[in-house]
Amino acid sequence: MDTETVEVHKMITYFEAMLPTVINFAVKVVLALLVYFICSKIIKKLCKVLRASMEKAGIDLGVVQFVNSIARAGLYFLLIVTIAVRFGIKESSVAALLASGGVAVGLALQGGLSNFAGGVIILALKPFQVGDYIIENTGKQEGTVTKIEMFYTTLSTVDNKRIVIPNGTLTEASVVNVTAQEKRKLEFKIGISYQSDLKKAKGILERLLHEDPCIMSDQEMIVFVDELGESSVIIGFRAWVKTEEYWNTKWRLNEKVKLAFDEEDIEIPYNKLDVRVSHMEQ
Repeated sequence: MDTETVEVHKMITYFEAMLPTVINFAVKVVLALLVYFICSKIIKKLCKVLRASMEKAGIDLGVVQFVNSIARAGLYFLLIVTIAVRFGIKESSVAALLASGGVAVGLALQGGLSNFAGGVIILALKPFQVGDYIIENTGKQEGTVTKIEMFYTTLSTVDNKRIVIPNGTLTEASVVNVTAQEKRKLEFKIGISYQSDLKKAKGILERLLHEDPCIMSDQEMIVFVDELGESSVIIGFRAWVKTEEYWNTKWRLNEKVKLAFDEEDIEIPYNKLDVRVSHMEQ
């Protein structure tokens, strides 16, 4: 028997000896994947039940989302550890791995821990809730709060973009909660020419305020002269509207003021550039 035949025979013998081990490992992998798939379905179902129970109990939606995200992460963690132990990894090895990994992850995710703490602070102190419109002044990000989760808060902008902001950033920055109150003060300013009838212009603003159905008539309404500018008299008004009607009312009154001033010959000045060309005789 030549050397090549001997080598081939050794390889065949080696693979025959290893085949039971390989098959056993493959079976374990398939079973592990099957258990993970089944248990992940169960976890999703449990999270849905938990969420529905908390919502039925009237718990704040932000708290529901936060607790649900923690429960989901914890259940998946337990699932992976359980699978590892059940399929041959010793508990002592898992414990040592968790201890060393926990230190490494803790050092690597210091920002994540601050974000988690920020989420807890947000839910405890409630500077804003799901559904509020907020402005984060540091990054000039703004939108409606749609989710408050374990590490991040999600905003939806008016043009349907999604902004994800770390909770730690929101707790460290100045945040304006636009919709925290049921009513908002609507302020409007416009310039009219010095030649226009000031009293007539103020009367138009007063009339529009009293005619608009969204202006809160039981709250203070004031029409004023704000400034005597270089080329115009700045007049305006302040009134109160419901928070959800603020923008529609503002846009509607902008249009009505312009149309009413045009009808009454109240001039709204704008910047002009006069160009004079002199002809020189040759």
